[in-house]
Formats: sequence, C-alpha cells, structure tokens
Amino acid sequence: MSASQQVCQVEPAVTTAPPLQPQRRQPPGWLVIAAFGAVYIIWGSTYLGIRLAIDSMPPLLMAGSRAGIAGLILYVFMRASGASRPQLRHWKESTIVGGLLLFAGNGGVSYAELTVPSNVTALMVAAVPLWMNLIDWLRPRGTRPHGGVFAGLALGFVGVALIVFSKDGHGHQVVPPLGACVLLVAPFCWALGSIYSRHAVQTSSALLNIAMQMIGGGTIMMLAGFALGEANHFRLAQITPTSAWAFAYLTFIGSLVGFTAYVWLLQVSTPAKVSTYAYVNPLVAVLLGSLFLNESLPPGLLMAGALIIGAVVLITTAKARQQAPAPAVHK
Repeated sequence: MSASQQVCQVEPAVTTAPPLQPQRRQPPGWLVIAAFGAVYIIWGSTYLGIRLAIDSMPPLLMAGSRAGIAGLILYVFMRASGASRPQLRHWKESTIVGGLLLFAGNGGVSYAELTVPSNVTALMVAAVPLWMNLIDWLRPRGTRPHGGVFAGLALGFVGVALIVFSKDGHGHQVVPPLGACVLLVAPFCWALGSIYSRHAVQTSSALLNIAMQMIGGGTIMMLAGFALGEANHFRLAQITPTSAWAFAYLTFIGSLVGFTAYVWLLQVSTPAKVSTYAYVNPLVAVLLGSLFLNESLPPGLLMAGALIIGAVVLITTAKARQQAPAPAVHK
C-alpha cells in the first residue's frame, strides 16, 4: 500500500568509476500487461460486485467478512512463506490504516451503494487523488501544489460539487444527501489512510502489511455492522446465488488477486504508470453499470465525471514531470 522512499545524497566527484551493480531481471512483458489488466478491470468491476452482493447481504457485514477472509488467507500464506511474525505495534498501525482504508473507505462505498448507483459511486471515488493532494497540502509543513496540480485540484472539486448538487428533471437530487455525505467522507478517509500508511510502523513485507490491514479493517467493519443492527434481520438462507457469487468474486479476485497485482506492479513499474488505475477504474465501472445494471449517466453527471477524471490525469502527469530525474550531464 505504501512504498518506501530513499533519499539520495550528492557525493563528491571521484576519478574512479563506480562498481557495476547487478541489474534486476525484468519480468516478462506479458506478465506486466496482465497485472495492469487485473488492476484496471478487477478493481473497476468491484463497484458492480458490491452492488450485486448487497442486494441480499448487509453492506458492512458483507464488506467486513470479505476483507477478513481475504486477509486471513493472505496472512497464513505469507507466514508460511517465511514472513516474520509481526509485533504488537505492527498490528496497531495496520489496524489504524485498515480502519481508514477499509472501514471508512471501502465500507463507506458499500453502504453508499444502497442508494447511489455504482457508476456515480465510482466517479466520486475517483476523486481520491484530489483528496490526497489536498491533505498533503494542508498538513503541517505540507507541500503546496503548483501549476498543473493546483489546476487539477480546482477542476476536480468542481466536478465533485456538480455530482453532489446535481438534480434530475423533477428537481430532486440525483445523489441522496446521506449517500453524498458518505461518498465525500469515504474517499477522504481512503486518502488519509494512504498518507498515514507512508509513515506507519510496518513490517518489511508489503503483502503481510496488506493482510493485517484487511484483518484489522474487516474486524472493525464487522463490529460496526453488528452495532448498527445489520445482523438482526439477516439470515444466511436469504443470500441469493448472484450475491453469493459476487461476494466470492470480491473476496478472492477483487481483494487477493487485485491487491497482489497492485503491490507487484509497484515493485516492477513506475508509480506514475501504476497510478493510471485511478482514472481507468471509473470508466470500467461506468461501462459495467450500464451493461449489467442498466444504469444511465445523465449529461450533467457525465460532464462532472469527465472533470474529475481529467483532473486526476492532469495531477498525475504534472506530478510525474515534477518527480522525473534531471537528465545526466556527461563530461
């Protein structure tokens, strides 16, 4: 979920050539393409999966059990593969990150889809990079955005506002007030959890950290679901086959395959390329919502979504240019 950063220091000039470093073997091109396709399509399809799963399952209990099962499977696998046993402080930090990412973020999305179409939900969640840059700006000693990043923030939040305040032909809000509030809080918390995870005390294994985050966040979601009374009128027998298959897809494909592909790509590709999922996922979600749920997207929301996705593209490319290393000068 978070990548370690290295700080390079400028060394004095020397006359001897530095020793040659062994090059890391590049993975096959087809495998990289397959991993990108998994992150693009699988994560984009989870909005449809959530909508189908909550047709007959309570949203927080569904999302919590999905994360918990996936986390336990991944945790057992990583420990069996030789990963060291995490310490109590690692569990504490992972639970905080999991609470922000999964309980508030993913759980909020699952709850919002009770009343908000999956395509609109995906467009609202596409604003996560906007929230991340805004939080990074407003935090103590934060980084003030410049140029394309600042323009992207302004453009993107105009799109978010258009979705929140959009109305249909009868003058009713397209997104119910409660759903709008949840879909403002969920991406904000996901962004906050992503930034917090950069500084959290974690183990040396990225996949083990993800497993603990899913276990911690899933546990919080389950407890919240019971506290809100979701289990009072829920029976396993009422789960439809469609919801059961959607739950299995979210657990084993969305969580395990999607997250594994994402973490692997962070190791073999550049962050700028991997981050392109943020503006491909909404397009996949809108297409699937139209094909399988007959969800329509009014022109106003279509324009708002275009603003958000365009803003994310603008921010991503601007930050990639800012972080690109200067060309070496050969003497």
